[in-house]
Amino acid sequence: METGERIIIVGCPGSGKSTLARVLQNKTGLPLFHLDHIWWKEDRTHIGRDEFDEKLNEILQNEKWIIDGDYSRTYETRFLFCDTVIFLDYDEEECMNGIIDRIGKDRPDMPWTAQQLDPDLVEEVRRYRKEKRPVIYRLIEKYPDKTRLIFKTRAEADLWISAL
Repeated sequence: METGERIIIVGCPGSGKSTLARVLQNKTGLPLFHLDHIWWKEDRTHIGRDEFDEKLNEILQNEKWIIDGDYSRTYETRFLFCDTVIFLDYDEEECMNGIIDRIGKDRPDMPWTAQQLDPDLVEEVRRYRKEKRPVIYRLIEKYPDKTRLIFKTRAEADLWISAL
């Protein structure tokens, strides 16, 4: 299956959005933007919402891109501009394992290396399926013209990416 040229990757923290985005970038050559890298500073503070929105809007004006990150406040804006939505719709246990596995590992999508499990991130994973998942499915229904790839397991996503 082909991909589009304006791709958003959404899903729960720990689902592997950034990893999939990097592999997809390597296969397609599309420019990649990690929203975490835009939002967060090295000192674990973040930029303001207006500045973030401005940077996101600059990216959205480009002809081609992959945007990795959940940032539910910006879902609809990104849906409006994308041609392809990749939703990593994994269960809570899989995502919890994902956030645990990345402790102590350098990640190109984040400006620091987590040395311990962040309780706020754990809570976000626990709330995700109830709070954010339904919003994504509503947007998927609202924008039927978008190519939609919904993966329920890492194996499904890996099979798709290996077939590109």
